[in-house]
Formats: sequence, structure tokens, C-alpha cells
Amino acid sequence: MKNIGRKIISFALIGSLTAGSFAFAAREEAKEKQKSKPIKNVIMMVMDGTSAGATTLARWYKGAPLALDEMASGAVRTYSAESAITDSAPAATAMATGFKSNDKYIGILPSVVNSPGASPISKERAMKPVANVLEGAELMGKATGIIATSAIQHATPAGFSAHVKHRNLFPDIAEQQVYQDIEVVLGGGKEALLPGSGTNNRKDNENMLEVIKKKGYDVVETRDDLLRSTSDKIWGVFADDALAQDMNRPYTRPNEPTLAEMTKKAIETLSKDKDGFFLFVEGSQPDWAAHANDPVGIISEVLAFDKAVAEALSFAKKRNDTLVIAVSDHGNSGITIGNRNTDQSYPETPVSAYVDPLKKARMTLEGAMSQLKADKSNLEEVARLYGLDSLTADEKKKLNESNNLRKTLTELLAARANLGFTTGGHTGEDVFLYTYGPNRPIGTFENTDLAHIMAKAMGFQLSDLNKRLFVNAKENFAAIGATVTIDDTDAQNPKLIVKKGKTVAEFPANKNIMIAGNKTYELEGLVVNSAEQFWVPKQAVKLFKQIQ
Repeated sequence: MKNIGRKIISFALIGSLTAGSFAFAAREEAKEKQKSKPIKNVIMMVMDGTSAGATTLARWYKGAPLALDEMASGAVRTYSAESAITDSAPAATAMATGFKSNDKYIGILPSVVNSPGASPISKERAMKPVANVLEGAELMGKATGIIATSAIQHATPAGFSAHVKHRNLFPDIAEQQVYQDIEVVLGGGKEALLPGSGTNNRKDNENMLEVIKKKGYDVVETRDDLLRSTSDKIWGVFADDALAQDMNRPYTRPNEPTLAEMTKKAIETLSKDKDGFFLFVEGSQPDWAAHANDPVGIISEVLAFDKAVAEALSFAKKRNDTLVIAVSDHGNSGITIGNRNTDQSYPETPVSAYVDPLKKARMTLEGAMSQLKADKSNLEEVARLYGLDSLTADEKKKLNESNNLRKTLTELLAARANLGFTTGGHTGEDVFLYTYGPNRPIGTFENTDLAHIMAKAMGFQLSDLNKRLFVNAKENFAAIGATVTIDDTDAQNPKLIVKKGKTVAEFPANKNIMIAGNKTYELEGLVVNSAEQFWVPKQAVKLFKQIQ
């Protein structure tokens, strides 16, 4: 009987193991299916110019974990095609298109490649426009959005929505964004939408704000207008240029929305689309504060960005179809917690020694300086706004004799807070990667990898997208027997002219339209003038052929 019992137990155990193995196999198969299944929503978030020291300092200042902390999943290499230290334009291009590029280039291939490991570029491909993940999401039928606390035409949001040879071409970037049919656009940059004599005003006399309205957008200019909007298409223009820094907003521009509010509203709006959405969010101004070596400004903008991340996480955690990626595009300032003051004392220097001096500030450097009178009669009051109370005789002397008050104020505060800065420019170290959601990337990546990860998550390949959206106009129209010329009579509005027989079509640069006779046809992508050539969607050639 004992032997029989042992056999029964053995068979039972085998059955249990078999069932367990089948269950394990089923789970693994389900995981594999999930990995290959496109994700419905992708939220890409960039805190511009933020080094690890900046996020650490912001956490100590807050006195609690950041929303970012639970998402930490790896690191990203940031170098450009030509330098160990990237600018925002090629960094955004890399993350949006999957290609490293050159300084100032937006959404186009490099013309110079000398960084070890970067792919070489042929002369024929130099400065060719390349597709970004937002354009891919649009072609997948998804709703799309871009948000920034800078002008929306600034380098990083531009990298996800435009293709130009220089990041400062705000009017061209603005026009391309308008003709990308992005559902939600929120930020500053009203100036670049309107004709005028300002630095970024349009010189082509086209009023893009009127075009936006004709395209059916609810144009909102205040926080209240944004929060009240029920439209599926919203264009927010909250400032002529950049929005206020978060700490300053209550005192200077209370009618502007916060980055978190813009993010929440965009998610609510875009998530109405049954096909899902792609949303790009930039906290633009940690970078500017870092350039100024302003620790208060850095903290203000990192914490504002973190609140926006919390909104994205809140949405993603309620479902299993949303990938959230947060990252910095590059470091800035070389900020360190500790400086020459703490060379010998750092082992026993408490957190309060670094944080308490900063907590006295009511405004960032930008905000405090905006309160300075022309005669500087309120200089000490401005210093107090920036946290510099009870000035010593030496501090007063430095302020009164300063030829650069911004620099002096930040140096005095950094000395009080035992903080160090190595530069007023960008830095080339790896940055942290933060991710949440299905198949989130974990590990160390090139910044170009992020574009391919997002594209794959949404179910398309960027290589296929490039063949579809950007073909050489001259070569492809010549292949069907048409002639091509460029009409640049109006230098601000160049256009491609295509002729074959009696059929003539115009393709204005920076728009997604073809004009033939008295008809206007909408294209699935932009017409881009780059490297002295026009690039058009492949569809444009087929469409021209059909109307002959």
C-alpha cells in the first residue's frame, strides 16, 4: 500500500507540475503578445537642461520623493553628431526622429558627423528632413499634442513637430506646426503666429492665428479659458514668448496655466480619440535657470515639471495601454551639492545647510530681477526676494559694485547654500531615464533609441515613415515626366512649381497642401525646403499624376 501511495503522490505531483508549467507558458506567451501589441497612448516628457544634481536638489527642497523617482529605469547618452555636448535642437531631433544631428538643426539630418559611433552621412542625404514620432502617430490615426513653457516654436517642441535648418526660424516652425494638424498645442509663442516687426514676428504677412481659427481650433489665451474649453482641438497662446517661471507666476502672470494644468487638460482632450494619442510635454525652463546658475529657478522648474509627470502617471496608472517616458535632453551648469566651502566639512554638513538658504527666496532670479527699479534704489529688496536677507557688509559691497547683478546675485546665494557650478553652458554627461507602462524601456540607451522605442510602441517604423513622407521632389516628379522649378520671388514664401503638359501645381513650403487650378488638396505630410531642395510626401507625386 505504501508503494501504491507513493505512485499516486508522484502522479499527482507530476500533474501539478505539468499544470504549473502550462500556466507559466501561458503567462509567458501572454507577455510576448503584449510586447508585440501596439500601445494606445504615448506621453513623452522632457525637462530641458536638467542634470542629476538638479533633481537631487529639488527633492531635498521638496522634502519628499518626486513623482519621477518611482519611474527611474536607466540612463540616456546625449551627445550629438558633432559634439560630446549637445544643444537642444539636435537632442530633440535625435529623440523625435532617431537620427543624431548638428547644432541648430531641427528635424533634418546632419551635414557634419565626427562623434565616435555616430553613423556617417553622405553628401546626398545631408540636411534631408526626417520624420518624427508625432507625424507617425498622426498617420496612425492618433490624436497628437505638444506642450511647452517656452514659446511653442522653441527648439525642443520644434524637434517633435518641424523640419528647419536653424532653430531660430520661429515663423517657419510656427507655420509647419499649424499645418501638421496637431490637435492640442499649448504654450507661449504668439508672436511667431502674427505679422509684425518683432524679432519672431512673421515677415510673410500671413496671420497664422486666423488660419488656426479657420481650422476649427478653440484658441485660448488664459488659464480659465483653457480649463473651460470642451473642444477636441485647442490651441493655447498664453504669452508672446515664454510663460512665467512657476514660482513667479502668482506674482507676475496669474492668468497663465501651470505645466501640470496644461498636461492634464491635454490628456483629457486627446484621450477622447478612440485610436489613442501621442503627447509631447516640455518643461522648458530648468535649462534657462541652469544657464543663469540660478538654483531657485532650477528648483522651481524641476518641481513644476514633476507635477506634470504626476498628472501623466495618474492617467497611466488607471489603465494598461499608456507608456510614459520622461528624460532630460542634456545636462546644464554642472550643478553640485557641495562646493569649495565644504571641501573639508562635507561629512558633517546637514541637508539644511544646502536647502534652508534657498527656501528664503520668494521668486527666482528672473522674477526678482523683474522687480528691480531703473535707478536700482530697491536693490536690497530685490536681493531679499531672491532669498538674500540680512546682507553682510561684504555682500552689500559686491552688489553695489556689480557690473552684472544677475551673476552676482546667483554667486552670493550659491555661496550661502554651498552649491557649485562649473559652467553657464550645457554639459555632456548621461542623464537619467524615467519610464512607466507596458514594455517600458529599462537600461542605458542612445537618445536616438527613444524615437524607435516610441515608434515601435505605437506600431510603426520610422524607416518606413521616411520613405512615405519625405522624397526628393525633383527626382520623383522627373520620374513621371514632370518639370520642377522653385519660385522664390517672395523670399518669405518659396514654393515648388511642378508642370507636365497643361497641368501645373504649386507646393508652398512649410504647408501640407498642393494647389492645382482652383483646387487645394491636403497632403498627409509637410512640404519642406531644405538643402536647396524641396521634399514632399510620396503621396504628392501620386496625387499630381492623378489630376493630369
